[in-house]
Amino acid sequence: MRIEELSTMPGRVAGKVAFITGAGRGQGRAHALRLAEEGADIIAVDIAAPVENVPYPMSTPEDLAETARQVEALDRRIVAEVADVRDLGALKAVVDKGVAQLGRLDVISANAGIDITVPWHKVTPEIMRTTIDVNLIGVWNTVMAGVQHLVDGGGGSIILTSSANGLKAGPYQVPYNSSKFGVTALAKSLAMELAKDHVRVNSVHPGGVDTTMAEFALPAFEPMHEDNPALFGMLGAWIPGVMPPREISNAVLFLASDESTWVTGAALAVDGGMSQY
Repeated sequence: MRIEELSTMPGRVAGKVAFITGAGRGQGRAHALRLAEEGADIIAVDIAAPVENVPYPMSTPEDLAETARQVEALDRRIVAEVADVRDLGALKAVVDKGVAQLGRLDVISANAGIDITVPWHKVTPEIMRTTIDVNLIGVWNTVMAGVQHLVDGGGGSIILTSSANGLKAGPYQVPYNSSKFGVTALAKSLAMELAKDHVRVNSVHPGGVDTTMAEFALPAFEPMHEDNPALFGMLGAWIPGVMPPREISNAVLFLASDESTWVTGAALAVDGGMSQY
């Protein structure tokens, strides 16, 4: 087959529309671009503003606009709006607008999340609440904003971003671990109930990914190493290095595609072995 023929072949998610949260940068942007490369149109949201108690800079409206520009450069359509995953009404308004413009919804990628790394005795009620509200309630909101479109359309794929810490936990991340274990359970629970509607639900569990969140989280562990060095073997992985976001996007693509039509309720670790320590 000639190269020019390959370039005109339909992609693995051609004709599908995917709703992605946290799409301003990092894993969310990578997911949007990877799915667009394979033929999907995109509904993208990001808070594009600071979040209380989060110690690293969040994405900006310019970041979200850049995601839209890159998707459009791939000759795919995109509806990109600023919205907070803690606001179910705002999410539903964006999804409904996107479906009205793009015609359907097939994939939900609940990717948005935060990480506030502190030892247990420095976790405040505000830190705990913010983390649960964004990482768990926000994921539930994301599903609720779009799932009826999948049911009405005859099926689809929901992909919830958990973490290696949603399988084994990890030190100095009580709020994050609690939220990510909740996401793992949420995926399995929804998978059971939605299977009759041909909607499959799976969770993806990244290890260390080269994003702004990881850039700020990893140094936060250093002062705690002296306090309890026995715990730090848990942070390793069998494959050395920090993976690029696209590695997670490849897993999202598989779960979004028709290659995974009998995969549901799975917890897919893409972590270089971190969750096996």
